[in-house]
Amino acid sequence: MDNVVRAVVVYDGRLLLVREAGGWQLPSGAGQPAETAEATAARVVYELTGYLADGSAPLDGTSAVVCQLLSEDPSDGARLAPERIRWTPIEETATTELPPAVRDYLEGHTPV
Repeated sequence: MDNVVRAVVVYDGRLLLVREAGGWQLPSGAGQPAETAEATAARVVYELTGYLADGSAPLDGTSAVVCQLLSEDPSDGARLAPERIRWTPIEETATTELPPAVRDYLEGHTPV
């Protein structure tokens, strides 16, 4: 069973993306034993980017979890270098590979 969780972190009308081998994508990673999808999403965001987030709401029919950003600045020690992390305006994510449920969420999202 595929237990990869994708984190959907939106802040100020922008989506957090990371650069991996396949291009820009949502932060993602495998869950650990007994770890909820929400906890996995929060951990993966922190490990990859240094940003604190909490996984608050799984998106139905997908392995994606909506996360609330808890820190505006990343901490040191992120696995990815700063040039591999970016906040992309939602309207510029059209060419990014995103699951349909994530795309639907973003289309209905009002920036905060």
